[in-house]
Amino acid sequence: MIKAIEWCGDSIRFIDQTKLPTEEVYLKTCDYTVIADAIRKLKIRGAPLIGIAAAYGAALAAVHFREGNLNSFSQQILRAIDELGSTRPTAVNLFWALERMKKVLHNGTDIEQTRKSIIDEAIRIHKEDEEMCRRIGENGAKLIPQTAAILTHCNTGALATGGEGTAQSVITTAHRQGKSIKVYADETRPLLQGARLTTWELMKHGMDVTLITDNMAAFLMQQKKIDIAITGADRIAANGDVANKIGTYNLALIAKHHGVPFYVAAPTSTIDPSIPSGDKIPIEERHKEEVTQGFGKRTAPEGVNVYSPAFDVTPFNLISAIITDQDVYKPPFNFSKLKK
Repeated sequence: MIKAIEWCGDSIRFIDQTKLPTEEVYLKTCDYTVIADAIRKLKIRGAPLIGIAAAYGAALAAVHFREGNLNSFSQQILRAIDELGSTRPTAVNLFWALERMKKVLHNGTDIEQTRKSIIDEAIRIHKEDEEMCRRIGENGAKLIPQTAAILTHCNTGALATGGEGTAQSVITTAHRQGKSIKVYADETRPLLQGARLTTWELMKHGMDVTLITDNMAAFLMQQKKIDIAITGADRIAANGDVANKIGTYNLALIAKHHGVPFYVAAPTSTIDPSIPSGDKIPIEERHKEEVTQGFGKRTAPEGVNVYSPAFDVTPFNLISAIITDQDVYKPPFNFSKLKK
């Protein structure tokens, strides 16, 4: 299995996802600010993986801060947590993981014990996500028929999580069960996570994957070539509204019109019960250069106005089911029994 990130005792090793698929480059660092920068620049991306990386970033700060007393140690770690938390606003996993690190820090009684507890908690978050990915795959595979053409958007595999993925874990688990699976991967404008990352991962699994541009999805459904659409999520509101990579809302609308089931797969850490509905979810806006000169080549006139939200919100009434590690939830969505 691809390891997007690894804890190496006093450093972190991770794949620079901006180099894929042409180069498989691994970076190693002892500096939490490098991790923060990697999250901002999408070298590390995917809601669950961002949370894991941030937890490891806090652990790096704990490992390498060696001066002063417990109070100064705590203040240094909190500064690191604040910087890591400022990197991207939409994916709730980031804040969920950092809150866990804060709780461990606040319960500390001496520097060495606290340092060890912070490292242990970061490793625990990673292992928990790996297990959640496995359960998502098993729960979601039950919804996949013996033969299925599946449309997916963005990247939801090992590159986005601590395990096999979310939506992609459903797909690969069904494949391992012997089901006949064909995948259509949206390229996912403007940064092409589907084209660069999802196809790369699925081809490593030996799966039948076909790349399409984002604006082909409706035509494929009209042609009856799609049986199921499935995506991941960056934050799920209490009512079941889902924030995910820009273009997900389009896909849900198209699926609804054509009678195609639209599923969302995410760990329970992505559900945010403090947000009542999707209109309260903060939506990150990205740099205009990602649209006007993505990958270094200008494709739009200099000085043109650009609006580039990284995510959109899909209303709960367009979603057939939300697949988590604990259960498969169907409308009306009720997460009151959720264990977090």
